[in-house]
Order: sequence, then C-alpha cells, then structure tokens
Amino acid sequence: MNVETITEQALKLTPASRAYVAEILLESLDYEEDFIVSEEWRQEIQKRCKEADANPSLLIDGEQFMFRAETTLFMKHIL
Repeated sequence: MNVETITEQALKLTPASRAYVAEILLESLDYEEDFIVSEEWRQEIQKRCKEADANPSLLIDGEQFMFRAETTLFMKHIL
C-alpha cells in the first residue's frame, strides 16, 4: 500500500478515528526526547491523555478557551 492509498482510506474514517490515527502518527515522530521529563510529570501527561481520550466532549478548542478566559478575567476585573 502506498502513502496516497493510505491517505485516501484514512480520510474516509470518522473524525474521531482520524484524530486517533493522527495522534498515533504524531506520537511516533516524538520517539526521541528533546528534554527530560520527570516520572511524576510523565504520569500526569498520561493521565490527562487518557481522560481526554475517554471523554473528548470535555475538550474545547482554542477560541472557546480564550473566550472563557477573557470573560472570566473581565468579570473579575469589574467586580
């Protein structure tokens, strides 16, 4: 199978499945560590990734996050 065929097949997957494949592929590129991460932080990262995978509805996009953050800061500032 060539790259074009794989890409065509991958694009037929559901958005959640495509995200999963993309995550696995991106992780495969990060095989070599550029920096040392403590075991505690590595465990926290794994915990958060599992939580996100288990319930993707908890995730929000960047625009939503910025809106919520700005609204919260604005409300704290005026009160």
